[in-house]
Amino acid sequence: MSSSRTAEDTYEAQNDQRLDELHSKIRNIRGVTTDIYEDVERQHLTLDDTGSAFSSLSTSVSQSSRRAAQAFGLSGAGGVRQMRIIMYTVGGFLALWLVWKTSGIWWASESA
Repeated sequence: MSSSRTAEDTYEAQNDQRLDELHSKIRNIRGVTTDIYEDVERQHLTLDDTGSAFSSLSTSVSQSSRRAAQAFGLSGAGGVRQMRIIMYTVGGFLALWLVWKTSGIWWASESA
């Protein structure tokens, strides 16, 4: 009977050892789970802050474009027509091109 009692004690000791190992693994998993939860909460707060920042930026850009449209007379009745803006833009580029070409002629004659 003593040999069966020794075997039972050995099995009991092995079970206790494995139970301790299992308990240690559970503590590790609980720690990892807690770390993951805290990281997710931090990321959630960061995303909320980012969403608020983009919402604020969107509102600001919308207001700026509305003010720019009013400043250039593009909104409301009696606004500047699109063709007039196109003509001003083309005329401006043409004027800059002419100044560039004529200044090249003046500078070339000075260096000679």
